[in-house]
Amino acid sequence: MDDVLRIEGLSVSYYERERTTSAVDNVDLALAPGRVVAIVGESGCGKTTLALSILDLVPAPGRIDSGRVILDGEDLRIVTAERMRAIRGERIAMIFQDPVNGLNPVLSIGDQVAEILQAHHPMKKKEARRQAVEALRRQGLSEPERVAASYPFQLSGGMCQRVMIATATMLRPSVLIADEPTSALDVTLQAALLRELDDLRHATGMAIILITHDLGVVATIADEVAVMYAGRIIEHGSTLDVYALPQHPYTAALLAARARLDEPDRRLQSIRGAPPDLSTLTGECAFLPRCPKAITACRTETWPPLTERAPNHNVACYNPMYYA
Repeated sequence: MDDVLRIEGLSVSYYERERTTSAVDNVDLALAPGRVVAIVGESGCGKTTLALSILDLVPAPGRIDSGRVILDGEDLRIVTAERMRAIRGERIAMIFQDPVNGLNPVLSIGDQVAEILQAHHPMKKKEARRQAVEALRRQGLSEPERVAASYPFQLSGGMCQRVMIATATMLRPSVLIADEPTSALDVTLQAALLRELDDLRHATGMAIILITHDLGVVATIADEVAVMYAGRIIEHGSTLDVYALPQHPYTAALLAARARLDEPDRRLQSIRGAPPDLSTLTGECAFLPRCPKAITACRTETWPPLTERAPNHNVACYNPMYYA
């Protein structure tokens, strides 16, 4: 199946007066229709910057240094600003991390949901408003007419999240980017949201990039998982393979740090140290100071390339995990 979205060699930096921070470094990623690719990693590893760069929304002083973002054969890095505005929302949509702050506080919910329709399809405001109410109804919001007349501060975090989903999926985009969509929700709403996303991708063929630090969410919905560290993807494979046999020591450490219902007495393992300052990277493996499996090559060579260690399972490590 042809990929609906391909990211090739994408690099993004933030340029400040006294330092340069490499937030995304030479990332490659492919997304097929109807598939969910989860991007996981600790806070500050570059997940959100990668998502924003796909839509060319990296805030100043950030800048895309190199690479290509190809949507259905069209390179989004060379299209005009007008063309990019037409693509946002209709062909690629994004659910932002903070649902409350992601909504305009001075516009009613109905006007905000209707706005995306009017931006891409000429129609009267009354018809756009009617379709907006129906979109809110499809998200399971009770009294959608009342919700449409409300303002963001009058809704709960879970309701705002559903509004964001209604807005993002209104035009049935080919690609949906969901940035920490469950972070503001309790476990019941999390489960409902994941079911909705799963139903959407099966019903419409929508491809989803799911950005999260919750490995339980990844196991629930993702087909593939890409692990990011210090701006790079250091492991990528099917969710089943990565969870069963993690190759990178960082991935193994992340999995060891999560609680498991089938091992209630197992002691959780912490990852020593802290993620690196991305403005001080030296070219060697950024996980080196925290790695329990470092060897001489890790200290003398540059950051290892992403290499296939098993079928469709890639890892960037000189001394990956070994399983007898």
